[in-house]
Amino acid sequence: MQQDAIIISRAGGPEVLVPARCDIPQPAADEVVVKVAWAGVNRHDCGQRSRGPNDHESDIPGLEVSGTVHAVGSLVRGLEVGMQVCALVNGGGYAEYVATHWQQVLPVPAGLTLQQAACLPEAAFTTWYNFFSLAALQVGESVLIHGATSGVGVFAVQLLSALGHPVYATSGSAEKCALALSLGARRAFNYKTEPFAQLLQEAGTPVDVILDMSGGRHMEQNLAALAYGGRILHLSSGTAPVSLSLRAVMQKEARVTGAMMRPLPAARKALVAQALKKVVWPLVGDRIQTRVHQTYPLAQASQAHRDMEQGDHSGKLLLQVGAA
Repeated sequence: MQQDAIIISRAGGPEVLVPARCDIPQPAADEVVVKVAWAGVNRHDCGQRSRGPNDHESDIPGLEVSGTVHAVGSLVRGLEVGMQVCALVNGGGYAEYVATHWQQVLPVPAGLTLQQAACLPEAAFTTWYNFFSLAALQVGESVLIHGATSGVGVFAVQLLSALGHPVYATSGSAEKCALALSLGARRAFNYKTEPFAQLLQEAGTPVDVILDMSGGRHMEQNLAALAYGGRILHLSSGTAPVSLSLRAVMQKEARVTGAMMRPLPAARKALVAQALKKVVWPLVGDRIQTRVHQTYPLAQASQAHRDMEQGDHSGKLLLQVGAA
């Protein structure tokens, strides 16, 4: 049987996303096939599209979905056909059905709709892995989150505030800064007009961990804002080489690193999923609220990419694939 999907036809802009018919995936022994209701749109999807098809990634973009379990492999435990779920997927999300490792499939949190649940997987996995696995964030440590009103940022500000960490944020407009404050940030800086590192220093509040999605644009200020022994986490490699002051790194014994969720081994993703179910899922719908900026029919994926790259949104962009 076949399904409707959006594929990357060649390297290029949003116009290279085209509709296609392809086979419905069958689950491997350790996989679940999800009938997709909603698919999240992420900057990684735009990057993959601009690079074009390759031999190690699905031509169907999309790294997170919500929907219902359609089929399960023989090794799958705790998931049954018909269950409402959300999932981190290794591509393939812009389609009616997608297969993924069963340990990356999570139940829809109590009280949430499938649309709301589609906002969670990429943001939740990314936030938990970077702050608690990679940076080993400790009780009471403070954080600075760039892009605080992006999909990841909205989730991270709320989660870390709920867990008692002092959260500072940057965004690109007064309206977005106000949103960051409403989500729980103690201070929010307009990075276009305010020297956030200087202001943090003057307030005596250097930060322990910085999450940066800018591709290294803030490197100098990040190092200036960092506390002794602090960590800087990058979510985007950017498009240009990045330079940094080794002296500044050495003076603060700073650690500059980063991570990509897609190539992360399945065993590590499984550990993150376990932590999310135990610690984070009970907070979702209460201390953590989802925020959908705009939805699009699957056929309008190219417009969703245009809007993603424009960068004016606050919260998630979602594709409606199946019934809500």
